[in-house]
Amino acid sequence: MHLPHPLYGLYERRLAASLPREAIPRHIGVILDGNRRWARSLGETPSTGHRRGADKIADLLGWSEEIGVEVVTLWMLSTDNLAREPAELAELLGIITDTVGDLAASGRWRLQVMGALELLPPAAASALSDAQERTSGIEGLHVNVAVGYGGRREIADAVRSILREHAGNGTSLEELADTFDVDHIAEHLYTKGQPDPELVIRTSGEQRLGGFLLWQSAHSEFYFCEAYWPAFRRVDFLRALRSYAARERRLGR
Repeated sequence: MHLPHPLYGLYERRLAASLPREAIPRHIGVILDGNRRWARSLGETPSTGHRRGADKIADLLGWSEEIGVEVVTLWMLSTDNLAREPAELAELLGIITDTVGDLAASGRWRLQVMGALELLPPAAASALSDAQERTSGIEGLHVNVAVGYGGRREIADAVRSILREHAGNGTSLEELADTFDVDHIAEHLYTKGQPDPELVIRTSGEQRLGGFLLWQSAHSEFYFCEAYWPAFRRVDFLRALRSYAARERRLGR
C-alpha cells in the first residue's frame, strides 16, 4: 500500500492506535534479511546495502521501545555468513562492529552479544564484547545482537555447557541421563533468563527461519515481510504486530 504522505501518516497513527496493549509481544526476534538484494535492485554495491540496513536498526529499536517490547533479538550475521568472500565479510564485520558500537554509545539499550565469537577475528570479537560491557548497567529494552550465530550451534553449546557443569560437580553420565529434561537446555542457552520470542519477523520475502532461535521459537508466531530490510518501515513493523495480535495463541491447549 503506497499512500500520499499525509494519508500515510494518518494510516500509520491509526494502525498504532488499534493495537491492543495486552497483545504486545514481550520478545521479538528479527531476521534482518535482504541487504544485498536491496542494493542490487538499485545497482549499488553489497556494502551500500549492509550500511543502509545497519542504519535501520536504531529505528527498529526505537519503535519497539515505544510500543512496550522488552526484548529484541537481531540476527545480524549467521555462522553460514562466515563463509562469504573474505573482502565482503571483512567489510560486513566492520559495519556490524561500528553499528553495535554506535548502539552502545547511545546509552539507550542494554546489549547482549550472542554467537560464536571465537569464530570471528579477534578485533571484531573484542569490539562486540566491549559494547556489551559498556551497556551492562542500562535498564530498559534488552537487545540481543546475534553475530556468528546459528541455532544448532547454540543448542550444541548448551549441551556442552551442561556436560561440563555436571562433570565439574562429579555427576556421572548415567545420573545426568536420569534427570535430564528440557529445562536443562533452556538454562544454558544464550537467552537464558529471557522470555522466549512470541513473534519472529523475517524481511525480504523468504519464508524460513534458517536456524534462528530454533529452541526458543517453538511457540513463536512468524511474520514474513516482503520488504527488504533496508526498506523496512514503521508501518511494516506495525502490520507485523497487528498480525500477531489477531492470532489465537492456544499454545497446544
